[in-house]
Amino acid sequence: MSAIYLLRKFSMKSPSRLHRSLLFSKSTNALIRPSSRSIATYPTQRLISSSICYFGKSNWISEKARRIGVSLREFSTSVETNSGDKTFERIHVQSSLNSNSLVVERIHKDDETAIESVSRVEVKNLETLGGKVREESEAEKEAWRILEDSVVRYCGSPVGTVAANDPGDKLPLNYDQVFIRDFVPSALAFLLKGEGDIVRNFLLHTLQLQSWEKTVDCYSPGQGLMPASFKVRTVALDENTTEEVLDPDFGESAIGRVAPVDSGLWWIILLRAYGKLTGDFSLQERIDVQTGIKLIMNLCLADGFDMFPTLLVTDGSCMIDRRMGIHGHPLEIQSLFYSALRCSREMLSVNDSSKNLVRAINNRLSALSFHIREYYWVDIKKINEIYRYKTEEYSTDATNKFNIYPEQIPPWLMDWIPEQGGYLLGNLQPAHMDFRFFTLGNFWSVVSSLSTPKQNEAILNLIEAKWDDIIGNMPLKICYPALEYDDWRIITGSDPKNTPWSYHNSGSWPTLLWQFTLACMKMGRPELAEKALALAEKRLMADRWPEYYDTRSGKFIGKQSRLYQTWTVAGFLTSKLLLANPEMASLLFWEEDYELLDICVCGLSKTGRKKCSRVAAKTQILVR
Repeated sequence: MSAIYLLRKFSMKSPSRLHRSLLFSKSTNALIRPSSRSIATYPTQRLISSSICYFGKSNWISEKARRIGVSLREFSTSVETNSGDKTFERIHVQSSLNSNSLVVERIHKDDETAIESVSRVEVKNLETLGGKVREESEAEKEAWRILEDSVVRYCGSPVGTVAANDPGDKLPLNYDQVFIRDFVPSALAFLLKGEGDIVRNFLLHTLQLQSWEKTVDCYSPGQGLMPASFKVRTVALDENTTEEVLDPDFGESAIGRVAPVDSGLWWIILLRAYGKLTGDFSLQERIDVQTGIKLIMNLCLADGFDMFPTLLVTDGSCMIDRRMGIHGHPLEIQSLFYSALRCSREMLSVNDSSKNLVRAINNRLSALSFHIREYYWVDIKKINEIYRYKTEEYSTDATNKFNIYPEQIPPWLMDWIPEQGGYLLGNLQPAHMDFRFFTLGNFWSVVSSLSTPKQNEAILNLIEAKWDDIIGNMPLKICYPALEYDDWRIITGSDPKNTPWSYHNSGSWPTLLWQFTLACMKMGRPELAEKALALAEKRLMADRWPEYYDTRSGKFIGKQSRLYQTWTVAGFLTSKLLLANPEMASLLFWEEDYELLDICVCGLSKTGRKKCSRVAAKTQILVR
């Protein structure tokens, strides 16, 4: 029974009913049947009311089986049948590792119907480590209550979580909406707990919104654009009838009217995570979902004037959604883009209609990984190289390809960069390097293997060496250092919300904990994540789960910070669950893809007129 879990046996009194068993295979994460005979089917609405508007009936049995399969994956079980009991099975748990909850479904029978009711027994608040059972902390219990209270329903089904649920907020602005990027840590928390319904619904409904008309001043952006957020509204059809509708925001209502470039990338990343954590790969195989992936990829891979494989975006098109001088080729977008490319390559069905797109994805992956590793990386050796750059080089084999002036190296960086650490630049454009350390971009480069294994180690070395600067009193700085004085006035436009050491201008954001945890677990250094998580747990509950913290060390709650911020809560919970379930965490990151290093599509080697700079640098990239 170690590899296959008996979930439930239908033992009906009526001789016309088939006596069947549903089995779950640990090796394949899929339902299997004990024989070739077809299983008895029953109307799904008789089982549970969870149908989705526009998407028909829910497959209750398979969804519940997936949930149990995830929850019991690390348990060894035995099954005892009691003929005098109304329940079909009793599942006895012998031991568990890396699991903090157990979900057992008990099914009662009745003479008239196959299933009369379903009672869900949850053994919560348990985490077994080395044979010791530990109860969840009070902070974890409260966090789960807040997360569950933040759930938004549409047509009776959960479809996401609001950005913040602060009862004292009289002017919520758009914090009462479901944001795609904000929902990702909530989705992972639900998935790691074994609850996939809300994530599946979210993915399908946001996919439906992708095709909606998007217009600002008579201009429509690309077809594959995903909304930044949506809100469930109730509209009156007539005097006696109302209807729930989804009202998306593609940027036409956002501050600055900026399209959310990262939304589609996060959607693809979450789609892969859903399949990995539930074993339900049927969702990504649907025709409408495959079309959605293609639309996003076609939008990202469209030809333009750019000479680089990186995505060119405006300021405010990602988590930093206000003017902060990140226009151009910001690292956060590039790391998410790289992840979305790898996800799409995994999930796309290769056929005549998609083979050209898959080829384009492979080519871009190869070019993008080389570009970021070679030109974005800075450590003490690279800074010394930039310090000695010659400028105004007109040549195909120039060393200073972007014509960077050494005077751009900021004085703080000379003493700040550690001997054994390094990081990826925040941005790179002609004659411009942004030397700020951007946390999300660097962490996601580690998670996705956009950076090399040695670079990954150096990034975590830098975090450890500069703990007081990046972590301080509350993890984690969104970027470091802050823009101050004339830089703040010129670059942010004197933004009163992005004052130095506040909000996007080097504020501390607890939601970044889950990305930090995933990066640390990938590199075999979970103790760094545990240390940061323990620091956050001391304050978050007492401070009422703020959106962000202010000051250089993150000592004060942000001056305009919303309380009971959902992704603060979800980031904390997801970090806890990842650390408790390392096998599940390993499904969410990518290892090095060595095949990409061998792909070169520029064709320069064939012409002989020019030399491919990649060939000369390739050996350095492999060992750096």
